[in-house]
Amino acid sequence: MAVSFCGKRLLLTRTNLFANPRRHGYIVLVPEIGEDLPEKNPLSSATGLPEFNNVTIEKCVGAIGQQAIAAEKSVRAIEERLEQAAAGTAPPVTDVIKDIILPLEATGAPLETTWGIAKTLYLGNSSRMPTKSYLTIHERARGARRAKFNSVPIYRTLKGALAEGRTKPDGELGGEERRLLQKYVLEAKLSGIEVDGSSKLELNEILERLAQERSRFAGKRDVAVKKYQQVIEDPALMKEFPPNLLQSLATDPSQAMKGPWRITLQPAVAERFLEYCGDRTHRWNLWQADTRKCSIHTDKSLENSSHLESIRALRKRQAKLLGYESYVHMSMETKMAGSVEAVRNALDELHRYAKPAADGELSTLERFAGEQGFRGPLDIYDVPYWKRRHLATVHQFDQEALKDYFPLPRVLAGLFQLAEQLFGVRIVERVGVDVWHEDVRFYDVLETGPNAPADPIGGFYTDFYSREDEKLAVADNAGWMVGIGSRSAAAPGARPLAALICNFPAPLYGKPSLLTLDDVQTLFNRFGKALQHLLTVCRYSDVAGLSNVEWDAVEVSGHVLTHLLHDAGTIRAISAHYTNEDPLPEPCVEAIQRRRTHLAGYRLCRELYLANLDLQLHLTSDYWLDVMRKLYPHYHPFPLDRKDAHPCSLVAIASGDWGAAYYGHLWSRMIAADVYSAFAEAKEPAARQEVGRRFRDTFLALGGGCHPGEVFRRFRGRDPSPTALLQTLGIYKPQTVGGGGGSAAAHPKAAGKEEQQQQQ
Repeated sequence: MAVSFCGKRLLLTRTNLFANPRRHGYIVLVPEIGEDLPEKNPLSSATGLPEFNNVTIEKCVGAIGQQAIAAEKSVRAIEERLEQAAAGTAPPVTDVIKDIILPLEATGAPLETTWGIAKTLYLGNSSRMPTKSYLTIHERARGARRAKFNSVPIYRTLKGALAEGRTKPDGELGGEERRLLQKYVLEAKLSGIEVDGSSKLELNEILERLAQERSRFAGKRDVAVKKYQQVIEDPALMKEFPPNLLQSLATDPSQAMKGPWRITLQPAVAERFLEYCGDRTHRWNLWQADTRKCSIHTDKSLENSSHLESIRALRKRQAKLLGYESYVHMSMETKMAGSVEAVRNALDELHRYAKPAADGELSTLERFAGEQGFRGPLDIYDVPYWKRRHLATVHQFDQEALKDYFPLPRVLAGLFQLAEQLFGVRIVERVGVDVWHEDVRFYDVLETGPNAPADPIGGFYTDFYSREDEKLAVADNAGWMVGIGSRSAAAPGARPLAALICNFPAPLYGKPSLLTLDDVQTLFNRFGKALQHLLTVCRYSDVAGLSNVEWDAVEVSGHVLTHLLHDAGTIRAISAHYTNEDPLPEPCVEAIQRRRTHLAGYRLCRELYLANLDLQLHLTSDYWLDVMRKLYPHYHPFPLDRKDAHPCSLVAIASGDWGAAYYGHLWSRMIAADVYSAFAEAKEPAARQEVGRRFRDTFLALGGGCHPGEVFRRFRGRDPSPTALLQTLGIYKPQTVGGGGGSAAAHPKAAGKEEQQQQQ
């Protein structure tokens, strides 16, 4: 319900209704925006594409309100029918797909499309869709979507059909339908549908307190990051910084080379500063501020230690009430790994090779630093700087110089050609499409081959250029793949739509957008995720594309494309000097490939540490500081600083969605490396194309309609192994004692959490 209060419209919720007992003025209750809107989605044109030029906050709120009401009414109607059937006053439901799933699909798919349109506009032009407005839409959509998973009659009926293995008396339950029903049943179970009485009240209280604690944790971390500022006025300290970085740090961008420069704890800034600052004292100052933020050693009002302990305790109790041994065991329900043991086996196997490799790499790096005049042993805050210097000096890798060979048009053309060669799709720009900015482009995805249909099978928007005050600033220049519309059995003619949104440099002074290698990797990664969304063959939106893919497998397709990027042939195909089309010199091709293996053992150890830290924090009740102190020496060759409190600012684990799941980033990389090894083994073009088609028919096509363990077996003919990742990183050395490269596959579990499809 919306209200008009002293001339302002407010969303009437329990929270704001009781927030202020004293009210001045008057309240007029009015219908929620959207109840009186026409049947047609006001955000879509006759072509089926969104009318982004005409999309407004009011239209988005109106559409989401209308569709949320429709989705909730659909749930209530199905519940009434099921209750009447149970009471014997109506015929029993004999076909759960026809009578339950399809009606929910018919109202749920349009809701998801409007949600996707709003998210695309939010990420692509936040001036037209501010954060506050988007969060209103986001929460309304989430609430409506949860309704179908929180319905007791629907849960019991689908659980019974799943147990019987039938959707109707004369119809066996197919693989995609089984996954669909498993999703509904598991989502309901994890929401506490089987918990009742006082335990239900306690669970609701825990979830409410968890939301509060997570919000406080993230809020304090954000304040701590913004609070720290260091102004550097001496140009000598900034002499190694590239011009574009200097410009982004300068207090006055027009005086980028002169300064002063403002250094903050924003991850993208802090990481680049440690990489380019030649003064060790300044590196130490920034590093210690970064690792001590949100601890008792700095501003006590911003400490997160108490919130971290509360979050851990609440999650543990939540898991117990839902019937799990720990929060990690609960997490395994939505993961490809399937068990704590499978995760530990994979992480231990990776660590067995990573630790000795890291020791050797750091010895080499320390010798190099000594040869360059550095005195004393390296410390952890020295590694980023000397790593860059070593890579440039010994391996001739210069990211700034390489940019001239990666103009965006050339990279994009090469990427589309790769997709056509390997996956049998042709990507063609369509002009005259409604977009949210003049730089946005739209592409149709078409099948290739002699009997290919003429109509597109999907389409996607690209919004690549950074625009100040319009796009979110994120670490590592990360981009997003937004699923706008999915395949749906309720709309057989609808084609999947997606958007790729990045923050690449805009063309300037006649130059095209020139990409760093990191930018190119971001583009390939997000394009891989887009292909999985666009090329799905699943019939139901709840399991199509990335929806319902287990969290530790959701990044696989993106990582596979990143691996393909590092093939020498791909590097040559996507590169040429922007002025004269000169090919990238062969030493540069080799330098790009060497970069992937440079300090790979050291980097892998740090990732393994975070993955294990996350698991231990959610498996034990030991104080977080004791957990950190016990684990740290196993993965780091450097002593732990006595005031280091980095767990107090690990937002992804404590307040984000990766608690007890952080290992999933590594697991996805492990699976992707094993997938890529099939491409690497195919030496001839025809063999490589066959692998590409097999990858399309499995990972890109089956989406969340098939367990990723089974998807991998269909593609590779065996279970996955950590060996391929170790080989890709150049740190695998066959060992005769104790074997190596054992299977990391686990028993398939049920479907993944619905929220994962919103992760980018």
